Amino acid sequence: MSDLLLFAINSLNDAQLSVVPVVAQAGTALAPLIAVGVTNTIGLLLKPRELIRVLRAKPWILLVLVLIGAAGWGLWSWWTAPPATAARGTAAPTGAVSASTTDWSAVALEIIRQRSAGPPPAPVTTPAVEPAKPSTSAAAVYYRGGPGRSGHLGGAVPRGLTQAWSYRPQDDQFAMILSSPIVHNGAIYGASCLIDPPSSFGTIFCLDATTGAQRWLTSVQDPAKKTEFTGFFSSPAISSDGTTLVIGQGLHMDYDAHLICLDTATGAVRWTVATPLHLESSPAIEGDVVVIGAGAIEQGEHHKPVGDPQGHGHPGFVLGVRISTGQVIFREPVNDPESSPVLQDGICYIGSGVNGNRVVAIRATLSDDELKAKGQQRRLWDVATPFPATGAVTLAGDSVLIGCGAGDFVFAAANPEGRVIAFDPATGAERWSVKMPDAVLGSIATQGSTAVVPCRNGEVIALDLAAKGKELWRARVNRLAPVLAGPAIADGRVFAISNDGWMAVLDLADGKQLERIYLNDPARPGEMGLSTSAPIILDGRLYVGSETGGLRCYTGGK
Repeated sequence: MSDLLLFAINSLNDAQLSVVPVVAQAGTALAPLIAVGVTNTIGLLLKPRELIRVLRAKPWILLVLVLIGAAGWGLWSWWTAPPATAARGTAAPTGAVSASTTDWSAVALEIIRQRSAGPPPAPVTTPAVEPAKPSTSAAAVYYRGGPGRSGHLGGAVPRGLTQAWSYRPQDDQFAMILSSPIVHNGAIYGASCLIDPPSSFGTIFCLDATTGAQRWLTSVQDPAKKTEFTGFFSSPAISSDGTTLVIGQGLHMDYDAHLICLDTATGAVRWTVATPLHLESSPAIEGDVVVIGAGAIEQGEHHKPVGDPQGHGHPGFVLGVRISTGQVIFREPVNDPESSPVLQDGICYIGSGVNGNRVVAIRATLSDDELKAKGQQRRLWDVATPFPATGAVTLAGDSVLIGCGAGDFVFAAANPEGRVIAFDPATGAERWSVKMPDAVLGSIATQGSTAVVPCRNGEVIALDLAAKGKELWRARVNRLAPVLAGPAIADGRVFAISNDGWMAVLDLADGKQLERIYLNDPARPGEMGLSTSAPIILDGRLYVGSETGGLRCYTGGK
């Protein structure tokens, strides 16, 4: 998800800088003082966590801010008022920009009201948790439900979608749900992201899948150091015995992110594994092994990987860890593996993104010494792709599928183009390749012989896997809005989401649109195009995150 955090911070920084020239016109004597005060105040308002902390500690500040704002507005109105002889009823010039209608005082008061209704659940701080026993079956549940990425975990599929409940983390009412939830044993697990420049913050939470009631919420990674989580783009995975949750941490510009393991019953952190990079990849689990990609941080025209302020840089690697102990099995160098991997029969399949342009198969369950004793290499095969392969890997029948393309989650390519490629899982030999009109960044969903591909140009494209990817139909979700999230396929229906927050229900047979739902909060529409959460379906319920609407559950209408 290239440059997501940088894009958001730049957008907010633009908003801050825009106030300075206006203030400077009010008089050179007071301009520096006023500019500093206004800029600091706006900076505070754009950082909800800091605003809440300050107002809770010093409630009188809100009254002072309101009085200062009223006085400032009165002074500004007097300063800029037209002469008394000006004609009344003169229309505003065409194209004039109206003043913002956001009442930040009301926002602050509402936040305080919500907080005063009762403190948020305290983050779990239990430092010592017994290690989980190794999983013994292959029934782990991870991103999009598993290797086929269908997004359907079983049971009925809702028709005539009706919202049953919605949830926003109580400690982060302005948080986004960028990752995809997972459902297991009556509970739904998710993660949030709050961009609060120059940092981001996140929570991991567990809800009752039927009612949406919060069971636990964890926001502290290290209770001893009071270290908070950074924002999450990675989606959670649940071990086959249901006792353990594993998730990656960090956004694209984050250094020093961790792979995090939690107890599913309490949210207590079992262990963390530090990396110098970020983990936007969603982990895959098989037995007692979890694998995830640590993506590079690229900057500049040529997108070269850069180091952190201490000079530590790395082009990326794939990380393998034992779930029961947190012991690292391997760190295999792979350029920018932000793709979400598949792990099957001990082999990890993962894409290599910027500066990589590859798909790699890695032996994932044995240590370096064990591989050496068997006379085996870590890599089973390594095959080039025509574009960065940042999309999630999908297993369909006896083929490995991956999408690739020019462009990323934030920026479109000057010459957009993409591919869907099928590989032999044993040898990496290419079986077929289909050209796409733009990059394929989300996961490819499969059911039977049909694959549904999300495309950055705003289309959802169905392919016939039995006919070497022959195109069956194309459909749009919402005009030209990119489709960045992976779709879900279930019971002859496709559930696809555009980055501006619309979910379309399409007929799997011909792509005809059957339903359409807006996922963002109507009072606070998504403005950054970050509806990247993919839907998951189980037992007549559909769960999906959004940029401003939190995590939502939909059931079938009458």
